[in-house]
Amino acid sequence: MKKTVFILIVTFFSVILVLAACGEKSPEKVLSKLEDRLSTLDGYKANAEMKMSTGKEDQNYQIEIWHKKKDYYRVSLASVHDEKGSQVILKNDDGVFVITPALNKSFKFQTEWPENSSQPYLFQSLVNDVKNDKEATFTASDTHYIFHTKTNYQSNNNLPFQEIYFDKKSYTPVLVKVLDKDKQPLVEVKFSSFDVDPSFEDNDFKIEKDKANEEVSISVDENESPLSVLFPLYTADAQLEDKQEIALEDGERIIMTFTGAKNFTLIQEKLNSISTISYPKEVQGEIVNLGFAIGALSENVIEWNYNGIDFYLASDDLTKEELIEVASSVQGKEVK
Repeated sequence: MKKTVFILIVTFFSVILVLAACGEKSPEKVLSKLEDRLSTLDGYKANAEMKMSTGKEDQNYQIEIWHKKKDYYRVSLASVHDEKGSQVILKNDDGVFVITPALNKSFKFQTEWPENSSQPYLFQSLVNDVKNDKEATFTASDTHYIFHTKTNYQSNNNLPFQEIYFDKKSYTPVLVKVLDKDKQPLVEVKFSSFDVDPSFEDNDFKIEKDKANEEVSISVDENESPLSVLFPLYTADAQLEDKQEIALEDGERIIMTFTGAKNFTLIQEKLNSISTISYPKEVQGEIVNLGFAIGALSENVIEWNYNGIDFYLASDDLTKEELIEVASSVQGKEVK
């Protein structure tokens, strides 16, 4: 009887050891595999859908991500709701650019993008966030390795956490959920494809040569509605003190002044046609995602374009985070 019990115990623990040997990888081994995966890639092409619930209305983007070794990136963000709102983030040997193709506008940034902040649609950024968070937690499902990490949004503390899902077989990202302080998802990036053996053309990471120094005139559809004034839903307790409507030779401009503990000015401008040399406007600042548009943030100013309208938000009083919060809220009803 004792011999039988002993044999059963030995058999039980042998099965446990076998199962453990065949079981899930540790988070350290998974991270090592992810880093190995990245180091062996010459580049990748991915497609994803991004849903953002950070403003009054949800914003949806179709994203095309291209990366080539030597630090080349092209990220195309096509707004589902605003065809003119499609933008491209481009990084090449000449710098970092944000381009609005429909308006032939581009900004050139003096920035360390994408290394200076979390990027939920870039493989490298996701792996770095896992690597840099010593308190990251790890779980696994039948098909995914899941990391729960902190984010690194230097100008936005409202999105401090994220869940990153990596495919168990390919070790590529499948889903990213960026969470608020209450662990509620406000941004979701769902990858639909991930090509680890892509091909690229010579000009894929260049601003088009035929636009480099050409003067361009863009006409606005005559049937389009006039400038519809948008109001910030968040004002940092400032109140609208003055609103000026200025008729331009080829359009109109609205200047709104807000006063309170922290003053700021919001300018909205719409031109009937745009005649401009298409070389990029240089910005000493950061790329910021406002939820509905990519903005250019310098010391005291954020500027962006939405639905064919140029916006400028300036303040000597608001912090960078407050500037972003006010700008992200410029989605209110027309001021009556």
